[in-house]
Amino acid sequence: MEDESLASLVGRTIEDARAVVSAEIALYKARAGERITAYKGAVTFFAIAGVLALCGFIALLVGLILSLATLIGPGLATAAVVLTVFALAGVLAMIGKGRLAPPKLDGAA
Repeated sequence: MEDESLASLVGRTIEDARAVVSAEIALYKARAGERITAYKGAVTFFAIAGVLALCGFIALLVGLILSLATLIGPGLATAAVVLTVFALAGVLAMIGKGRLAPPKLDGAA
């Protein structure tokens, strides 16, 4: 009789532990769902802001080309602006690549 009650206690304890784990998982899923919902709106606004910033940058470059065209001609102005932007992009890419490299350890050969 004692073995059965001990076995039933252990069985109930296991069932309760499973229920607690299931409840904790449901709680974390609910919290994650709330955060995802909150961040969806923010991501949308950031994406729109990024697109508008890109449009503004393109307009700035077109204006620069038009301004330089009166001094050096449209073809040369376009080439100068495009080459400058590509050079800047290359420098920024190299800086980014350098930041991805693993740090060098002191004393390592």
